[in-house]
Amino acid sequence: MASSILFFLFLSFFILKTSSQSCTSQKLTLPKTNTLYSNCIELPYLTSFLHYTHNPSNSSLSIAFIASPPSPSGWVSWGLNPTGTGMVGTQAIAAYTQHGEITIKTLDIQSYNVLVPGKLSYDVWDLSAEQSDGVIRIFATLKVKEVGEVNQVWQVGPSVTNGRLDIHGFQPENLNSKGILKLSGGQNFSSVGTGVDSKTRNRNIHGILNAVSWGVLFPLGVIIARYMRTFPSADPAWFYLHVGCQLSAYAIGVAGWATGLKLGSNSVGITYSLHRNIGIALFALATLQIFALFLRPKKDHKYRYFWNIYHHSIGYTIIILGLINIFKGFDILNPEKKWKTTYIGVIAALGVIAVLLEVITWIVVLKRKANKSTKTVDGYNNNGQ
Repeated sequence: MASSILFFLFLSFFILKTSSQSCTSQKLTLPKTNTLYSNCIELPYLTSFLHYTHNPSNSSLSIAFIASPPSPSGWVSWGLNPTGTGMVGTQAIAAYTQHGEITIKTLDIQSYNVLVPGKLSYDVWDLSAEQSDGVIRIFATLKVKEVGEVNQVWQVGPSVTNGRLDIHGFQPENLNSKGILKLSGGQNFSSVGTGVDSKTRNRNIHGILNAVSWGVLFPLGVIIARYMRTFPSADPAWFYLHVGCQLSAYAIGVAGWATGLKLGSNSVGITYSLHRNIGIALFALATLQIFALFLRPKKDHKYRYFWNIYHHSIGYTIIILGLINIFKGFDILNPEKKWKTTYIGVIAALGVIAVLLEVITWIVVLKRKANKSTKTVDGYNNNGQ
């Protein structure tokens, strides 16, 4: 009975705590006038909220930003970007708790690498912050130069070291925490909730191109070459299918590699070293493999044996590195589970097909050897030698 009561109390507390996290239940007021903010929006990422009032008469924007840091020693921030839509150029206000006290700082963010306190390009007053129940609230009033709408950016980070904010995470939630704020209120984020920004779209294109090239077409080309050439009737069709498949994979892979380079140049300070290095290695090995087509000696040439070693070893290396890098990419993009599941299903299907063909080709090869041996013995007996 006692355990049931405790469970009910815990459940009630959880429901009350959860229901309090919405604009309709939050009744925040401007610190000076004690009046409710004119607008409140539930920001689409990082479980955060923004209450705000715009006063056109003096071009001021009073805000209350609410978010939970990832850890008790973490930080939260909100800001406006007068020059772009991303993090670089943002004039931010950050707050965190250290030694039981709330600290608030302004940040003129000029780089992804270091978040250093600095004077904002906006005039700021009535700056304060508070913390309770794992939630930090930032209050401020800014002199806004923009009319109609502004670019806002918000973020949360894991920790603070010697008064400096440590780098935040790079999950989609963190990378997409930006958007347009309509000063007059109304419907904010109508496109952010359902659409995809250009950087996310380019990341998705990069992932799709590389998954198709290194993760599907290259393995398919190897399957064609390994198993179809066992059957004389498939010659030379298997060769042209193999070459066509690998050339297509290379072209798509180069496009994916190029989009990766573009994403890297547009994301200063965001580096996925292992993913990038494997991508460079794949491009180099695939280029060598294309050269193998022009260096291919005839079947009876004395160097054909060494060419086969070179060609086969590079081909299998590309498949292994490609699969590793694709799953690294999944970890970085963190897409919906169905996309990763679908790709695993495709690879599993190719694997099953390869195993079946391996068994069939071995049966064919062994039968040929047996028939050849029988013919040799018959010929030996018939000639009486």
